[in-house]
Amino acid sequence: MDANGASSDNDSIDWNTDDELEICNASSPDNGIMSSESPEAISGSEEANSLTASSSSRMVHHFVNMGFSEDLVIRAIEENGKDEASILDSLLTYSALENSTEEQPHVTKSCHFKYVRNSADDHLDEEFLSRIDENTKGLLEEDESLSLLVEMGYSLKKPYSGPSAHVEELSDYISGAQLDKELDAELEDDVLEISSSRTKTRTENFTCKNKRKLDLNERLKGQGCKARKKNPQEGNEEILNLPNPMIGFGIPDEPWCLMDRRLPVLAAGKPYFYYENVALTPKGVWSKISRFLYEIEPEFVDSKYFCAAARKRGYIHNLPIQDRFPLLPRPPKTIHEALPLSKKWWPSWDTRRKFNCLLTTYGSARLTDRLRKALEDCDGEPTPSVKKYVLDQCKRWNLVWVGKNKLAPLEPDEMEILLGFPKDHTRGGGISRSDRYKGLGNSFQVDTVAYHLSVLKDRFPNGINVLSLFSGIGGAEVALHRLGIPIKNVVSVEISEVNRNIVRSWWEQTHQKGHLIEIEDIRKVDGRSLERWMHSFGGFDLVIGGSPCNNLAGGNRVSREGLEGEQSSLFYDYFRVLELVRNTRGTAED
Repeated sequence: MDANGASSDNDSIDWNTDDELEICNASSPDNGIMSSESPEAISGSEEANSLTASSSSRMVHHFVNMGFSEDLVIRAIEENGKDEASILDSLLTYSALENSTEEQPHVTKSCHFKYVRNSADDHLDEEFLSRIDENTKGLLEEDESLSLLVEMGYSLKKPYSGPSAHVEELSDYISGAQLDKELDAELEDDVLEISSSRTKTRTENFTCKNKRKLDLNERLKGQGCKARKKNPQEGNEEILNLPNPMIGFGIPDEPWCLMDRRLPVLAAGKPYFYYENVALTPKGVWSKISRFLYEIEPEFVDSKYFCAAARKRGYIHNLPIQDRFPLLPRPPKTIHEALPLSKKWWPSWDTRRKFNCLLTTYGSARLTDRLRKALEDCDGEPTPSVKKYVLDQCKRWNLVWVGKNKLAPLEPDEMEILLGFPKDHTRGGGISRSDRYKGLGNSFQVDTVAYHLSVLKDRFPNGINVLSLFSGIGGAEVALHRLGIPIKNVVSVEISEVNRNIVRSWWEQTHQKGHLIEIEDIRKVDGRSLERWMHSFGGFDLVIGGSPCNNLAGGNRVSREGLEGEQSSLFYDYFRVLELVRNTRGTAED
């Protein structure tokens, strides 16, 4: 790897184009498939029909397990074919129509947003892990190095140097390919200059012309219950400019007093809900999330204003925004405050004050060894080119100085501090180092989320019932606990056994007096189970969650599939469960 970092070809990447084209090209076969029918294809038509029937049967079974009736599923498949996203959209619409008790007027215009990248967003600060495909699985069986890399969390499409390559060399190559565009990672100064005119601009940046109130009954205007097909020629998309500074509706040191935040009628009141996603997403993702979640405008916040690491996130919620307060004691705000021992070895030419987004992977020993040798070869003050090379790698991998000419990746213990978790939260109990990085990299930043949830403390003095979807390592539960809000009951839905063990261990060590109900599979959360829980303890006060970032992160150049990605599609389950909670009687009262 040279000192110049990224290839110049990548500087021309257009973030306003459809990344779906990139994905389609990458996934298309290289060997060429004949389009004309062969005799074998004709003779195998009966077998193909049988496979089609089997596929349809599996699809019906899949959606029935999600809680939809078989009749509705068959109807949706007949109308939409095998497009699972359209099928799910239709099923949600059918359910809303059945549960509705009143008619709503038709609305003729909807609101679309498009992300426009600006210089303030030029931080590669999102996770880039992706799921392995079938072709890769074959390689893993043949190559132990590739298998180890996948266990570390890397996405492998093609090996670079063949099976003989060193595992650390491979990891550096893959990481370099995923981080192909060298971005300026200098973080902005903490001093915020917020004028009244700037406040007005930020308010208007996300205001839609002809904004409609979302009504689930009328989501598919003019087509009855048939799913609305997106018109590729639709224009007039509202351009979404991410705010700068990214402080949402205010931060503790520089509150932005938004006097009037109007929520759509359907979104107001309990249960409260809170959904987090990465801020830098493929085009159309935030528009779709907002459309499903009652046309609520996202609150974009960078956690660098709460701690010593950046973490750009968007939050859609119906929580009040007045009378927020931060967690105490306040977390360290700079690198040297968070890691004071590193200051002794920190060179003056490394001017970083904040880390970039904490990732699910880390820099290899081979990389840090190359950096050491590059610095030692200078025999004194490094040359400008060496400084640039070293700083580029430091910013990419959040490296810290631990000795003379010695750099190292952040340890999981240090990441726990930066993210607001208690010491040793993810340590021990059979949890591997890579699992710790993965869990922390995908977690909430506790101080940021707690600031938003702080408005619930006075509203639930006797405790709160929580439905925590895709709980991860328990960031929401930790935030509520640190705020002093008693957790009476929490239904924690998390597929990872490692993460469930972490949450259970924390629950027991903090002597929680409430009840922890663990659910492994989101598909087990249906109307019947929700009714049972609500009958048992009176309903849910808060539905909180977020999706893993693999298919949504701006830095994920390999498999940014938006909401259709294997993990990011969990958003649809979040919406499905939220709708069931809102339409089921028994929500708890204060």
